[in-house]
Amino acid sequence: MSKCFCVIMSAVTALFCRSLPPFIYKEPTLTLCIAKSLLCPLMFKDPKLKLCMERSEDRRSMSLSDCKHGSNTQMDHGLPLTKNYGKMLIRTLFGFRRIVSKVKVLSFLMGLTGLFLIIASHILTWDRQGLLLTPRPCQPVRPVVVPTSTAAAEVSSENMLIDMKLLVKIIGSKLEYTPRKVPDKKGVVGTNSHLFSVIPRHFLPGIKSPCWYEELSGELSTDPYRSNHYALLIKRFKTVCNYLRTILHQHLHHRDGKLFRLRCLPFFYIVGQPKCGTTDLFKRLLLHPEAKFNTLKEPHWWTRKRFSYNPFEDGFQDMFPVEDYLDLFDLAAHNIQEGISGNSSGDHRALITADASASTMWDNRGWSDLHSDGEETEPPFLAQDFIHTAHPGAKIIIMLRDPVERLYSDYLYFSMAKKSREDFHQKVVESVQLFQSCLAERSLRSCAYNSGLSNAMRVRLHLGLYIVFLLDWLTVFHSEQILVVRLEDYAANFNVTIKKVFDFLGLIKASDILPAGPLSEEVEAELYKHPNSNTRRMKHRNLGHMLPATSDLLREFHQPFNHKLASVLDNKAFHWSNT
Repeated sequence: MSKCFCVIMSAVTALFCRSLPPFIYKEPTLTLCIAKSLLCPLMFKDPKLKLCMERSEDRRSMSLSDCKHGSNTQMDHGLPLTKNYGKMLIRTLFGFRRIVSKVKVLSFLMGLTGLFLIIASHILTWDRQGLLLTPRPCQPVRPVVVPTSTAAAEVSSENMLIDMKLLVKIIGSKLEYTPRKVPDKKGVVGTNSHLFSVIPRHFLPGIKSPCWYEELSGELSTDPYRSNHYALLIKRFKTVCNYLRTILHQHLHHRDGKLFRLRCLPFFYIVGQPKCGTTDLFKRLLLHPEAKFNTLKEPHWWTRKRFSYNPFEDGFQDMFPVEDYLDLFDLAAHNIQEGISGNSSGDHRALITADASASTMWDNRGWSDLHSDGEETEPPFLAQDFIHTAHPGAKIIIMLRDPVERLYSDYLYFSMAKKSREDFHQKVVESVQLFQSCLAERSLRSCAYNSGLSNAMRVRLHLGLYIVFLLDWLTVFHSEQILVVRLEDYAANFNVTIKKVFDFLGLIKASDILPAGPLSEEVEAELYKHPNSNTRRMKHRNLGHMLPATSDLLREFHQPFNHKLASVLDNKAFHWSNT
């Protein structure tokens, strides 16, 4: 340390000497004397500096007496200095003032640089640690214990028992909150003026789906699907676009010498949740003649694509304009146009359009990452605000399952790491701890939507907070517009459940007698017998069920959320107590 200190002080002294006037700098005796006089207070306080200066004297072979009285040799051979000594002394005094000023400026700059480095190091450390996710000192988080067996996992669960009881109590108290403040329509429209300039305020009467006529002109009249982003990414939809090009001019509406095409939004949405049977329901509905013209299950437009957000890739991708989203429903629109023109057998005006993106209910990361100013703790706008503003009469289907089983299924389906029951247990414990840390700083809604927290958790624990998301959807849509389906009922009593869905959407059944004709018994039977979609892979089945300790921990965590959900829906089955 002393060597380093001397090197630094030597460098400072050298820099100081370089700033002296030339006639002084060239005289080593006078130079060292001046340096000593300026650094004297510091030198006597710090023995390291004193030693350093003494070593510098030895190297220059100069004693302190030389500085005070001068050397005979120097005086004998220094006639110019003696002759002009008075003038030089005056110049030296004025030079000292400039030197001191330079030293002060240099000291200030060095101090400012040090302050900047300190602040920068704090900021970088803050970002790396994630201050939001760092628990308070008064609420320590237990270290994660990785169980290597069922017995070890049970011990780990027992160690977490006291913390879980406290966490459940905190969740219960925070579940009683004031409903969100719904943004006014003007505020929603103002966030995306182009979107609401394309979608009209009113739709065509006599058509079940929300449709309207859009003028087709310019380059769009020759190939409106040329730059569609979905067609560039999804081979199946590219095939659909190739077909739509061939029939485009057969389905145009002519009025006042202009060409118009029919455009539609979804009539209904299956908004969630992932691994709750949404894919199976959508594919079965495609077998129904009134819903068969839907081409893509999960556009993820309202939550991701319109923000160019992709959670599975780093950074942001190309932004998908609303025109690309509307192209997804053009196959249904062409068939509806045939019904309007009377060119088809049957009434195609009853055809319905659908969007079954399972991210719509909960995912707000695209909005948060692009529009958050860092001060908002709860999201000011949600996907349902835009959907309701665009189509207030939309129908909403929500499929749910036991959140404990949903999370394990989600882990097996989406996790890229080597899967095991022990690995799942570790990730669950870590995620529960992160959620507890977030609750220490924020509200329950803030933690449910917080993108930093969701990115940090190694399993998607927050997707099981069904009641938080449902209450937010109920702030903009009437309860009559929302159908909540349990996967357990859908699997155990499929015929009863699917008929509820048909009734909710107004789809014809085999027992209906309508002008359009009943649904044939053969088609209905095929719909019922269709094999299940998106089931668990065999290699994942071989892992078996999650560890009992994991199940107990998750069941205790979700209990207050399920209790609130069952109360709001007035259905005790949503307790999932007998799953």
